[in-house]
Amino acid sequence: MRQLALKSALFAAALAAALVPAAQAVPVGRAAPAAAPAVHAVPPGQVYFWPGPNQMGNGGAWAYKPPGYREADPRIKRHAYSFDSHATVTVYAISHQGGGGCLYRAILPDDYDNNWTAWATKFDGVSDNTMGCEPG
Repeated sequence: MRQLALKSALFAAALAAALVPAAQAVPVGRAAPAAAPAVHAVPPGQVYFWPGPNQMGNGGAWAYKPPGYREADPRIKRHAYSFDSHATVTVYAISHQGGGGCLYRAILPDDYDNNWTAWATKFDGVSDNTMGCEPG
């Protein structure tokens, strides 16, 4: 009986050790390892736009990858409150104005804005060129 209890205890300890992720195992007398830095969510070559500030919002990000023009999804169009660019070239936020005119705003590589209120309600799409629009 005692031998059965000992085997059960050893099995339970081995099972518990196997279920603990290696990153959580800390040798006695040593500090826990530093957490790995978070991997950036925006892949190289792309620009992400979010419907909320701080790179958040319902439905997540909407992605653009140059070249060409791309109209924003309805949930992002006129609701782009943050962006993060990992494009290798400058891209241009485009806003279509009444009467056929348009405005652009340059977004440089590695540029971001977590509270893009100046353009949030103007944003219609994005392009790899100014599309003949005026700066705005």
